[in-house]
Amino acid sequence: MTGPQAMNNYLASGIRYAALLFGTTSLGAFLLFLFAGSLSIIEFGLRDKQLLWLDAGLCALFFIQHSWMIRTSFRRRVSAFIPPEWYSAVFAFVSGITLLAVVGLWQQSSWHIAAIGGPYRSLLRMLYFLSVAGLIWGVRSLRFFDPFGGREIVYSLRGKKPKAMPFAARGPYRLVRHPFYFFVLIMLWVSPDLTADRLLFNVLWTIWIIVGTVLEERDLVHELGNEYREYQKRVPMFLPFTS
Repeated sequence: MTGPQAMNNYLASGIRYAALLFGTTSLGAFLLFLFAGSLSIIEFGLRDKQLLWLDAGLCALFFIQHSWMIRTSFRRRVSAFIPPEWYSAVFAFVSGITLLAVVGLWQQSSWHIAAIGGPYRSLLRMLYFLSVAGLIWGVRSLRFFDPFGGREIVYSLRGKKPKAMPFAARGPYRLVRHPFYFFVLIMLWVSPDLTADRLLFNVLWTIWIIVGTVLEERDLVHELGNEYREYQKRVPMFLPFTS
């Protein structure tokens, strides 16, 4: 193995592990945030209106980064200096950093809108954990799950190309076309303690998820053609049993 090739392989492995580290850490922090609310890691001492603007800006940072980098046109533009087989891992790495920024810098408002106690609080908590179980169900229903782009790098290091997986609807994909988004939406809204910042977070993320899903559907139709159109006719986008 030549020097440049060895260096390239080391760099590819480094990107792979960085994506895994920041990806898993950010997802864990995000799930904790959805359950417990603001982690109050850093407090800037802002007034409520000011901190809500900051929180909105953090959401916008993640939305813009994620939405730009996931587009095929952006991926094509950066292919001159990011190898295609590295791109998914780079995307996961950068997304992990921005998501950690959202969770770590998020400011909690003192404006309390609602607080649910008693058995209803326990019910909401149960719905949260059922949604987590739903996410796990969704992962297990897939033949492979590579959210951090490591699979493409491993195949590249072995001089192979990953096999294209046929489209198939299993598990929760038989109920809704986007089960991961469905369960995340539930997790957003089952918080028993609703502050102004949490309401802002829920509204912005709900809008972004819905708009992003509509755009993603266009890409899937373009990629899979009539097979996905038939799937759209059979299975609803978000709400089970509504097609």
